[in-house]
Amino acid sequence: MTTRPVTPLLDRAPTPAELRKLPEADLPQLAAELRAELIDAVSITGGHLGAGLGVVELTVALHHVFDTPHDRIIWDVGHQAYPHKILTGRRDRIRTLRQEGGLSGFTKRSESEYDPFGAAHSSTSISSGLGMAVASDLSGIKRNVVSVIGDGAMSAGMAYEAMNNAGALDARLIVILNDNDMSIAPPTGAMSAYLARLVSGPTYRSLRETAKQLTRRLPKFLQEKARLSEEYARGFWTGGTLFEELGFYYVGPIDGHNLEHLLPVLKNVRDTIDGPVLIHVVTQKGKGYPPAEAAADKYHGVNKFDVITGAQAKAPANAPAYTKVFATSLIEEARHDDRIVAVTAAMPGGTGLDLFGEVFPERTFDVGIAEQHAVTFAAGLASEGLKPFAAIYSTFLQRGYDQIVHDVSLQNLAVRFPIDRAGLVGADGATHAGSFDTGFLAALPGFVVMAASDEAELRHMVRTAAEYDEGPISFRYPRGEGVGVEMPERGEVLAIGKGRIVREGSKIALLSFGTRLAECLAAAEELDAAGLSTTVADARFAKPLDEDLIRRLARDHEVLVTVEEGAIGGFASHVLHFLAHDGLLDGGLRVRPLTLPDVYIDHAKPEAMYRRAGLDSAGIVHAVFAALGQEEIASPSRA
Repeated sequence: MTTRPVTPLLDRAPTPAELRKLPEADLPQLAAELRAELIDAVSITGGHLGAGLGVVELTVALHHVFDTPHDRIIWDVGHQAYPHKILTGRRDRIRTLRQEGGLSGFTKRSESEYDPFGAAHSSTSISSGLGMAVASDLSGIKRNVVSVIGDGAMSAGMAYEAMNNAGALDARLIVILNDNDMSIAPPTGAMSAYLARLVSGPTYRSLRETAKQLTRRLPKFLQEKARLSEEYARGFWTGGTLFEELGFYYVGPIDGHNLEHLLPVLKNVRDTIDGPVLIHVVTQKGKGYPPAEAAADKYHGVNKFDVITGAQAKAPANAPAYTKVFATSLIEEARHDDRIVAVTAAMPGGTGLDLFGEVFPERTFDVGIAEQHAVTFAAGLASEGLKPFAAIYSTFLQRGYDQIVHDVSLQNLAVRFPIDRAGLVGADGATHAGSFDTGFLAALPGFVVMAASDEAELRHMVRTAAEYDEGPISFRYPRGEGVGVEMPERGEVLAIGKGRIVREGSKIALLSFGTRLAECLAAAEELDAAGLSTTVADARFAKPLDEDLIRRLARDHEVLVTVEEGAIGGFASHVLHFLAHDGLLDGGLRVRPLTLPDVYIDHAKPEAMYRRAGLDSAGIVHAVFAALGQEEIASPSRA
């Protein structure tokens, strides 16, 4: 049994109000205690550790300098917000992080007044912060708005759109660029800290404004030369020319782990600068915990772990993970076809394309956190005859939807979309659930939309997508492990728009789209035991539908239940549309579509989430008896 870290200063500062009462000399010790508390808490719950470790001092400094929650602090993505949660009255619940009924792994407006904006997808903090700053001005409220954005998130175009707008409005907005990965800064130290204090302070700004006034008296052709000379001179010493061009006053770089550097700069910016300002802070992801500092991903996301050794607890795998099945299958297809290329949007490990990249580095493209660009980049590749696989999580694919419609679908380009994390994802909760892709892709003319029911089917779908050249095609699969079926060495090419009968019956038909097929088979066993002979079919395709299969199920059974891991408006909607137009609902067929409920589902274990959604075997059995208007009969397997 481990003991909790000793944290006398942290105990005295349960909220930012108490934190602000501490003398600055105590803040380094407070930061050390906060880091120890963070490590201990995440060792119990798992979660995103490395990013939080990198912003401990920054979090302390922000809450010490700014009057939160009146002043707004927006944490981009939210991965780095765990220290913020501990300091804002949630320390007593931090060990419920990402657990059912516990704290969210991201910032969440309904969770705390200190979370002014929910963030789990990247690059939204500057846009939302600008909106808050403008709203405050229009309301006559004086407050500071601080957007903390990581360097990785700066690869998304949305961040620059927001900065361009903020510069044009000359809005009072503070953006903190947390530079922990891209190494875009020169080495930091006493000189850079001194320069940051200098350029953020009133003396320099006063001299700069005086110089500007003098410059305005010069002939016009010399005014622009003087302005450029001033920016060049300051950029030579401090960097930041790009941000200056967008209208931001650049300060930095400064050491994000040195409170003696952070505090005076934040105070200067708070007290003396009225327009948009960007503070460039250099931090180390995983800072202060050697196992995280040594890890390649700096412990970005971890399972429960041993604090002493850093060893993560992992359950033994009973079957291969879907992500790895996709990766190995794509590698196999790429060996047979040199036109296959892979595209990821900053998720090579999460999508399995890191494995593909080890074998085919020249055919692997990581475009950064830029899903819109990833989709259109893939469209460009396809337009020249290559076979791009744009592997993007379901929840992130939403960000590139206009590009899917306009750049891929409308032009009928053969871009392949492997959609990872389809369905419910457990601890990451509603923000990362893959609920909507079937609906928004199947709505598009000519799009082929598939879902794998198990890991062998996924292998077949990779092969099918590789061979399909007639237009865009997608296939979805969940997070986690497969069901343990026998795996072919290489996938087969599936007939487009054709499903399969997995189990024959005569009274009840269960039509599954996706990995709920195993639950459908378990439900069929219970229904058979209750005297209800049950057919189970794997649709494989939401578009084009297997109309012959659906006609057969509708004509030969009393009840047809569709089952899918997606929102209303997906597979079942297309089935019902077909049934209605084909006249198959006129003969008394009882149809029950089972989908995810029309709510955003909070984090829990996936099996609990599916049970509550009615998408486990018990929920399917219940739907059948409800359709028949009968009471459920306890089968031997449920007694």
